[in-house]
Amino acid sequence: MKADWMRAGLCALLLLATSWAWAEEEAYPEVKVAEPYIEMHTGPGAGYPIFNVVDRGDYVEVIKRKTDWFKVRTSDHKIGWVNRAQMEMTLTPSGEPTAFADAGLGDFSKRRWEMGLVGGTFNGAPVMTLYGAYALSANLSAELSASQVTGDFFSSDLININLLTQPFSKWRYSPFFTLGVGQITTSPSVTLIQTADSQDLIAHMGLGFKMYLTRRFILRAEYKTYVEFSSDDDNEEFEEWKAGFAFFF
Repeated sequence: MKADWMRAGLCALLLLATSWAWAEEEAYPEVKVAEPYIEMHTGPGAGYPIFNVVDRGDYVEVIKRKTDWFKVRTSDHKIGWVNRAQMEMTLTPSGEPTAFADAGLGDFSKRRWEMGLVGGTFNGAPVMTLYGAYALSANLSAELSASQVTGDFFSSDLININLLTQPFSKWRYSPFFTLGVGQITTSPSVTLIQTADSQDLIAHMGLGFKMYLTRRFILRAEYKTYVEFSSDDDNEEFEEWKAGFAFFF
């Protein structure tokens, strides 16, 4: 038994050593700073603070790209993020200007944040929706949306939170399914009958598809069916069709 444990421990150590060796051997492309300096941020965005600058003539390794931000490592092992505008002012080891392709389909499948505006009909009335989404994984997103419905005799405001699953997130035409809950506030648009505003809980499920267009833009179309849980136990069902555009980052 002791010998078995020793053999298992030796194998684990060998695997760890091999993995470490592979990690050490991994090489990243290098670029040379051609401008007076480039600025390194703590994260991939202008809102993150600058913590280091790399001077002209120094090299940095390009580890990773996230939309128009690049994770780089300096010769003294400092790691940070540099925007595309500054990275395009660097040179390759052969002295050529560094070129970076625009965001593509691969970036679409790896997106983290998404925002969009879609419109259509809600139970036959015009509706506009603004939404934001955060990718929990490659196939699952959490979304928060605000909608306004403008009917002839009423107007409604909807707030929804839902989960969206996208089984084939790497496809250019990617179907999705969604399930969520929210609140609907309905106000009468006419004064012939004095009716108080109503607030009720709603639940929905739906399906649709996203189509990658170009750069960071996508087309989104969807169908949802809603159930409104009225306080008088007279539940109602609604249908919604929407389409519009969104961008990811």
